[in-house]
Amino acid sequence: MTIESNNSVVFLMGPTASGKTELAIEISKHLDSKIISVDSALIYRGMDIGTAKPSKELLKNYPHEIIDICEPHEGFSVKQFVQLANKHIESALNDKKLPILVGGTSFYFNALEHGLSALPASTNQSRKHFNNLLQKMGSEKLHKELQEIDPKSAKRIHPNDSQRITRALEVHKLSGETLSALQGNKNQNKLDLKIKKIVLMPERSDLHIRIEKRFIEMIKNGFLDEVKSLRENQKLNLDLASMRCVGYRQAWNYFDGVYNKKEMIEKAIVATRQLCKRQCTWLRNEREALILTETDINKVINFLEEQNT
Repeated sequence: MTIESNNSVVFLMGPTASGKTELAIEISKHLDSKIISVDSALIYRGMDIGTAKPSKELLKNYPHEIIDICEPHEGFSVKQFVQLANKHIESALNDKKLPILVGGTSFYFNALEHGLSALPASTNQSRKHFNNLLQKMGSEKLHKELQEIDPKSAKRIHPNDSQRITRALEVHKLSGETLSALQGNKNQNKLDLKIKKIVLMPERSDLHIRIEKRFIEMIKNGFLDEVKSLRENQKLNLDLASMRCVGYRQAWNYFDGVYNKKEMIEKAIVATRQLCKRQCTWLRNEREALILTETDINKVINFLEEQNT
């Protein structure tokens, strides 16, 4: 089936473990489309099991763009993501295919929809400074500091979201302006296309069960061996964005003797549920989206056809 795609894209959004990938594949079976990943963890090579990356066989049959594009020790900015996503969107539209952007990384979707702010580039020196502060003070104390400097950003950012907290503080230190003030001037690379939004958000109790089952399955499938292999890379450490991905930090600490195996599993599951909660909070604010609690391909196709008229 073909749905006119010359001026529209699909945002398929959902919390972790909601079944987004499976739904994206179901859509692609029915529509001539191109899947583009919107996931800040799937970009890293060698991080397959812990990120629930689609299998090589599945990717061969249903290719996903913006997966396995950089090494875990390399940086990857929102600006780089937007540039790549726009390139793949344009390519899909030129091929008369419907771009399906699927994932749960809110700041990637936000940057695509609303554009980029003129934020100062991060520097090695400033990153090191705030990573040291994070180690000494912890994310909750840094969040309180952010509340004093930039209450608007602090309200949006969860006290446990150390990456976004340190970035907000870094922006203020480098520019003298608050993150919320700079983000008020978004106009670069704004997506000038009709956006058809689909939110897949099962009930919280179901998500919690899925998260626990999935992580136990990851352990059985060799997740700890994957992390052990990553630890051989001398360029990797816990301050890097890749190692802040849920599960990886806890497993790294397990190998450092901080936790025993049972504690590591419990902490990884709790961290994933916290991520899920933050994602659900973001998604509840989405407007004019088709909200699904379970995969229903007929509802999706009908929605896309209606949105096309």
